[in-house]
Amino acid sequence: MLFIKNVLIVLFLTHVFIGVAQDSKDNELVYFTTEISEDASPAVLARVLDVQEKPISKITFEKGTYHFYPDKAYEVYSNISNHDDVIIYTAFPILGFKNLIVDGQGSTFIFHGRMIPFLIENSDNITVTNVSIDWEIPFHSEGVIVANDKENGTFDWKFTDEYPYEIRNGQLIFIKPYYEHTVGQTILFDPERKAIMFNTEAYTNITTLSKTALQNNVDKIDYKYKTDPRSKLHKSWGFENKAWAEQIEPGLVRIHGHTKKLPPVGMILSSKGHQSLNRLAPAFRIKDVDGFTAQNLQVHHAGGMGIIVENSADLLLENFNVSASNGRMVSTTADATHFIGCRGKVTLRNCTLNNMLDDGLNLHGVYQEIMDIQGENKIGVRMGHSQQQGFTIGKVKDTLGILRLNDSFFPYDKLTIKNVQKINGRYQIITVNEKLPSTLAVGDLIENLDAYPELLVENCNIGNNRARGLLISNPKKTVVQNSTFSTEMESILIPVESGHWFEAGNAANVLIKNNIFQDGQHSGFSRGVIRFVTDDDNENIAFTNIEIVDNTFNQFDNLILEIANTDGLLFKGNSITNSGSFPMLYPDNPVIKVKTSKNIKFQKNNYKGKAKNILETDKNTLKLKFR
Repeated sequence: MLFIKNVLIVLFLTHVFIGVAQDSKDNELVYFTTEISEDASPAVLARVLDVQEKPISKITFEKGTYHFYPDKAYEVYSNISNHDDVIIYTAFPILGFKNLIVDGQGSTFIFHGRMIPFLIENSDNITVTNVSIDWEIPFHSEGVIVANDKENGTFDWKFTDEYPYEIRNGQLIFIKPYYEHTVGQTILFDPERKAIMFNTEAYTNITTLSKTALQNNVDKIDYKYKTDPRSKLHKSWGFENKAWAEQIEPGLVRIHGHTKKLPPVGMILSSKGHQSLNRLAPAFRIKDVDGFTAQNLQVHHAGGMGIIVENSADLLLENFNVSASNGRMVSTTADATHFIGCRGKVTLRNCTLNNMLDDGLNLHGVYQEIMDIQGENKIGVRMGHSQQQGFTIGKVKDTLGILRLNDSFFPYDKLTIKNVQKINGRYQIITVNEKLPSTLAVGDLIENLDAYPELLVENCNIGNNRARGLLISNPKKTVVQNSTFSTEMESILIPVESGHWFEAGNAANVLIKNNIFQDGQHSGFSRGVIRFVTDDDNENIAFTNIEIVDNTFNQFDNLILEIANTDGLLFKGNSITNSGSFPMLYPDNPVIKVKTSKNIKFQKNNYKGKAKNILETDKNTLKLKFR
């Protein structure tokens, strides 16, 4: 029996079964003291791995600050959806557990290097509560712009000692313990507002690449099967480094070769490295879990998303907060929360999601492309995006819809899963119970019609971040209410996306009620604060039964709402004013744009903005009136 010096174990009797040790009735309350705080990984990991011999009901920490290092942590190779496929380390491999509570009692967990704080898979009824998560050294880097030179096209970027770097062959490389990154993706923050800088799209990304000067026979390289131009390999073809760096003095670097506007003096420029290499350490990875609660949690940083959830059900985030720490501008380097192929109900309540470098919430299914037809009931399917490799579209008896988006955003036929055989990260073979329809063709898409949840977002504050507040592709009931948004891009984006991320789901039954939208789209895009859009250029209906009622839009610019491919939208009781917070970027825009839609109604709205034209419609909706 393994003895852990710094762990106090209190025994109690219970009839709750614990994951891999279901035959045991003696489950333990495990209590960790701050004596393990210098590196808690070995003690925590040893006890978690001993669950077969000694089942656990609850893990509690004495309130304090605990450091976790990867050197003695659990190692696993993982396909993490919307992240890089990497070897990761964790002290909490919660694999096959049932009815477990992890209670930090107000503790702070500080991680070092490429770790996932909580890796939770194939488990039921897991709760993590009363914990603050941070990294000693963040995965991104940030520094202040102290000078720019328009004549020579340079700017000077100053760093504190928190951000070590070196310059290799003219390229600025940020060095971290266990990690490094190039300049890569960048964005500007306003230190006074502690938010994304107004009109940052005119200045960033820093233009580090240009087309290669010479290629020989590259265009003759041929592949038997479809390739992904955004994969780690192919996205670098045809490009070479253009921008280069020189050190003026220690901590002060001059960047040459940027071709957008030069970053303004006083702004904070954040950098997180190459797009295909900078998502490798989310704070929570949840996969195949039935029942998960995150309560009273603070995520200050992660090298990826705050929480990424795949193929799970009934998820509650209550007072789950994402915010930057230690004077940094950036919290998580990707989405605060992300849900893929989930079911049951997803709830975000009383959450603050700020300063992340991607969306506040993204919820969707997955499209997979049919590559080949193998007999009467078997198809080979391909995962479209490199960062979704390894994702399994469903389980036995789930219903698949078959789509041809040129014809409709809704399935033309349905099948049920008998078996999914994973061949590799990109390619899987699915056997179904029915005979395949005669109309099925290579290139058609499938989606899991059972893998969508009801969604509730209420009393949340989402803002100061890059990208959207909510990105929702969900045909089940969705309610967004009593929340506040102030985002760099759309506050709420509802898309059908089949050409890049392959994020499935045509939204229906959406209620957006009693929210405050403050200065959305302040980064420089000419887009609506709320936007319904498809990336397939056709007039097919994608969105149905939408209500946007009793909201307040306090917007510096004109465009509030974009509606496309929609059947049934009510815009009622909303108040629209001009905030005057920033200069108007698109004064000729209307307030609302409508195209390829029908059954759109405007009722009892109050407009006090500056737009010359409130409503712009296409030929199909000429008689539509704003009221």
